[in-house]
Amino acid sequence: MSETQERFEIAFLGHYTKDTIVVIDKEKTVDGGAVIYGANVTARMGLKTAIITRMARQDFRVLEQFGGFDVHTFRQETSNSTALKLVYASSNFDERVVYLVSFAQPFTVKEVCDVKARTFHVASSLRDEVPYEIVKSLRGVADKVSLDVQGFVRVNRNGKLVSDRWEDASEVLRHVDVVKADHVEARILTGKDDRRDAAESLSALGPNEVVITRNDGVLVRADGKYYEAPFIPKELNGRSGRGDTCIAAYLAKRLTSTPAEATVWAAAVTSLKLENEGPFRRTISDVSELIKQKYQH
Repeated sequence: MSETQERFEIAFLGHYTKDTIVVIDKEKTVDGGAVIYGANVTARMGLKTAIITRMARQDFRVLEQFGGFDVHTFRQETSNSTALKLVYASSNFDERVVYLVSFAQPFTVKEVCDVKARTFHVASSLRDEVPYEIVKSLRGVADKVSLDVQGFVRVNRNGKLVSDRWEDASEVLRHVDVVKADHVEARILTGKDDRRDAAESLSALGPNEVVITRNDGVLVRADGKYYEAPFIPKELNGRSGRGDTCIAAYLAKRLTSTPAEATVWAAAVTSLKLENEGPFRRTISDVSELIKQKYQH
């Protein structure tokens, strides 16, 4: 990666993933990864966006979808892209089994340190993808550092990705401003089932803002206050990428808006994404209209 003097509004760090999704007895392969889901949101919001990722040459075509948007990609070619198999055995889309098929290897500080952004989001898929020293170094290149705990609690156990305790959470999260988790990950980290209690415990580790998602909506704790908004898709066709879409929308809106406004915005964007498989590809006017119709109360 060559040095850049550009400063982005938001930067996403994480592997592109080639996802095979199995729902009961139907199987398909799609392009995934939090960097892809997140950048599709910020691109449509008109933000100058950076993607830092690792992927095989044959998958470079995935980045062509950002042509015409203010999205800049910093890609490291690897022998294999990270490939996941996500198995949903029932109609409960919060219950899934994830298998690791191949891994694009960890990032290095050199791949990251020259990219500067107002907000830098660490969006990895599993532990060891983003070494701790990278998270600690981001304070020097970003005004706000965000992290999804998925990439730190999810570990490879003989090809199966499982959630495990993150012993170094306090050491890493003290360098983070915003932390995102789903309700299961939040419970694993804090031992608390109530989302508000879990958010308070996570905030005590350092982050001023905590974003927790589950199937029915998003909860945010910011500056000691709580905000909630539901997901209200007309139909559920795109569960994969829900959390990645939600945190990207929240972070993007927080560049100019309050936590309360960003919470509603994130819920509305995610609701529209859930209606279709793949990343968010609706218009910003669609989001504004949904908020006007369903969230104004």
